[in-house]
Amino acid sequence: MSSTTVNDPRRGFVQKARRLAPIAVILAAIFGAFALGLDDYLSFEALRDNREILMAFTADNVIAAVAIFIGIYAVSTALSLPGGAVLSIAGGFLFGSFLGTLWVVLGATIGAVGIFLAARTALGDILKAKAGPWLMKMEAGFQENALSYLLVLRLVPLFPFVVVNLVPAFLGVSLRTFTLATFIGIIPGSFVFASIGAGLGSVFDRGDSFSPTGILTPEVIVALLGLSVLSLVPVVYKRIKTSRKAS
Repeated sequence: MSSTTVNDPRRGFVQKARRLAPIAVILAAIFGAFALGLDDYLSFEALRDNREILMAFTADNVIAAVAIFIGIYAVSTALSLPGGAVLSIAGGFLFGSFLGTLWVVLGATIGAVGIFLAARTALGDILKAKAGPWLMKMEAGFQENALSYLLVLRLVPLFPFVVVNLVPAFLGVSLRTFTLATFIGIIPGSFVFASIGAGLGSVFDRGDSFSPTGILTPEVIVALLGLSVLSLVPVVYKRIKTSRKAS
């Protein structure tokens, strides 16, 4: 093979284009979703106005309804569309607290894995090359306790869901660890929202207004914080053990 073939700029451009294609597709889809106003359908008003149709379809076509719901949730998560709370509550509204939680967690995990893989494929190497050695140090520290750190980030919504999907991709977290932490970490919060959704019918019957802002009560926040502290126990234990060996 000649050197001109190896150093062919056109070949490099094609490789870059292929690497960036997943992110380009996602960005185009996000723009298209907002341009078409699809985010308007992720609202309590839409859920209330189409309540009878949705309940009837779910009752008559359970498998199809589950597949469609998981698909919508996965796409919404992958495109980082607003309305995750509404969809989680809708899961409980349509399927009940426990099954609703399961379908929400599956949909969110599939969507999160999709954006994680797209970011790792498209931007991981580029950002590492530009960030320098500090990112490698951060990557090593994060990878050592990746599961515990990710569980904390999933349990307590300190950062937007999309950020927690992207950052691990740049820090070299394995797909298995990311998937496991996402699936387990979002169960408690998803159950809270789905449980609220299971009782949403009575709210609609009374004609009351509803807002997701009132769901995260102090009691719920304290419970999630407690779970996040427990997930950090392995990290603390490992550091104490290491410090004792060093002394």
